[in-house]
Amino acid sequence: MLEYLAYLLVGISLLVWSADRFTDGAAAIAQNFGVSRLIVGLTIVAIGSSSPEIFVSLMDSIKSCEPGELNCGPKLAIGNAIGSNIANVAMVLGITAIVRPLLVDSSTLRREIPILFGVTIMALVFLWNLKLSHLEGAILLTSLLIYFIWLVRLGLKSRVKDDPMLEEIVEELPDRMGNGKAIFYLVIGLVLLVFSSNILIKGASGIALHFGVSETVIGLTIVALGTSLPELAASIAGVLKEEYEIAIGNVIGSNIFNLLAVLGIPALIAAPSIEEKIITFDYPVMFCLTVAMAVMAYGFKGPGKITRLEGIILLGVFIGYYAVRFF
Repeated sequence: MLEYLAYLLVGISLLVWSADRFTDGAAAIAQNFGVSRLIVGLTIVAIGSSSPEIFVSLMDSIKSCEPGELNCGPKLAIGNAIGSNIANVAMVLGITAIVRPLLVDSSTLRREIPILFGVTIMALVFLWNLKLSHLEGAILLTSLLIYFIWLVRLGLKSRVKDDPMLEEIVEELPDRMGNGKAIFYLVIGLVLLVFSSNILIKGASGIALHFGVSETVIGLTIVALGTSLPELAASIAGVLKEEYEIAIGNVIGSNIFNLLAVLGIPALIAAPSIEEKIITFDYPVMFCLTVAMAVMAYGFKGPGKITRLEGIILLGVFIGYYAVRFF
């Protein structure tokens, strides 16, 4: 058990560190080749922040099964996609709002919230028959490409100073670096993302076997908690600098990525079956939290706001969900 726990902790730590190096290197290379800072922030940095979930999903989808092993497939990846969305809203926004209430006054965010709802409903339709097909995986990943194209067009048309979120994205980009150092960061980050994903999966599988629970549950809880740490760190750092749009923007963007990429990859590669409780319990929790976030952040009579009390409620829901799901 201690061995598997060590695998899990080292895997999560390396995953978070390597994701930062990968993102810094890729962003620097793009800027050195003349890509605008806003486009880099909207695309490459967005991918980098979700790279822990993406690489766990990819490695879990291509893992080999033991002879005679039943129910083998990317269970961890499916749990991680749904669990990370729950953790992003309930834990990340909850803790961030407790640290400092969140003010939201961005037209970009108001455009992205309906997209998140559309993606959430589409993924629910695909999951409803308790199986993801190769075609559904292709549709999810194609939708991700369309979302990227929309982000790029938004970046090309928008004036940064007209939207607080776009301005904060540009300000938060990593410092420029030479191509040599950037390529080194990119390569070492990519290698360690693959390595850390594999040892995290090994540790998570062992813990699931020890406790007699499915890998889906471990993905929904422990792994989702670990892979959501970059969003938590970025959101807290953002509100401490009064960059509130970054905090909630990270969560909305990450949740869209999780449903399109982290679900799409195992669907395209392995066409996995889905545990029934995902539909009857976990997805409804995720959907209700998404609705709550939208209502709090939208600001029907002015700028939206997530207060400390609402942050405490979100964090309480997160703790309660984990207690019920794991135990």
